Amino acid sequence: MATAPTSLRTTAGNLCLGSAPDSWGVWFPEDDRQVPYTRFLDELAEAGYEWLELGPYGYLPTDPRQLREELDARGLKVSGGTAFGALHRPEAWDETLVHVCRVAELTAAAGAHHLVLIPPMYRDEKTGAFTESPVLTAEQWAGFGKAADRLGKLLLDDYGVRLVVHPHADSHIQTQPEIERLLNESDSRWTNLCLDTGHVAYGGGDNVDLIRRFGERVGYVHIKQMDPDVLARVAAEDLSFGEAVKRGVCVSPPAGVPNPADVVTELALLDTELFVIVEQDLYPCAPEVPLPIAVGTREHLVGCGLTGTRRPALKTPGNR
Repeated sequence: MATAPTSLRTTAGNLCLGSAPDSWGVWFPEDDRQVPYTRFLDELAEAGYEWLELGPYGYLPTDPRQLREELDARGLKVSGGTAFGALHRPEAWDETLVHVCRVAELTAAAGAHHLVLIPPMYRDEKTGAFTESPVLTAEQWAGFGKAADRLGKLLLDDYGVRLVVHPHADSHIQTQPEIERLLNESDSRWTNLCLDTGHVAYGGGDNVDLIRRFGERVGYVHIKQMDPDVLARVAAEDLSFGEAVKRGVCVSPPAGVPNPADVVTELALLDTELFVIVEQDLYPCAPEVPLPIAVGTREHLVGCGLTGTRRPALKTPGNR
């Protein structure tokens, strides 16, 4: 188990800051309302970031050589890959595995060692219509942790990539009890948590409490804030996450919840090297919107003690 250092670090030296296509309004591999990947990469570097997550498979080049050339030309590095998988559906295992392995192969080829797995939403991202029940059956829950461990072991054995499961609004891993149930029913050797601070807040959870009680299971972080007023309207009007994003639920620091400084303070106590990746859901947005937000967000988080330089040789979840 991770232990806290004897004194609080003056800077969050174990935390490495990056960003993702999501912060540029990218949710899909292809969409005419999204900026071209070349603009995203150009502006990411211009905003002062060095690390990036790959985002939806197919948005950035999937040929490892082309991807490397694009990244090297801008001085960028990959923190991890992003995949989607329905672990609660045994009949979807083969399809999920094909997709996840493609992402893992590209992630490993890019020199990264984390794969962020996002469970599917039970409401359509664009229309808000329900596509399945928001509540898992006892049988589905019983198999979720086992399926995650099976996938995590395969990814580590075959690709050297560690699985981190990402809580998400309008998914079956959204509330704090659901997050805790997944962690309690899975093995830290194979399955750990991508702590998404915004989605935890969206689901009514407490990020600081999760870090304090499950810090040894936090393997990766997405940092974002949610507008409490919009969250109240989501609850009152039963809005979908897609509609909430359109209404501006995801906001720039220091606005919104949780307070990023509080999160950084707790994460800095962990004896674990962590990527902290900015995600500000903006889909859809005008092309000129993301860059100034990205600059301001980076400056605020740097002021909280985050840095864009990775410090080697610290522990990671599942490797203690």
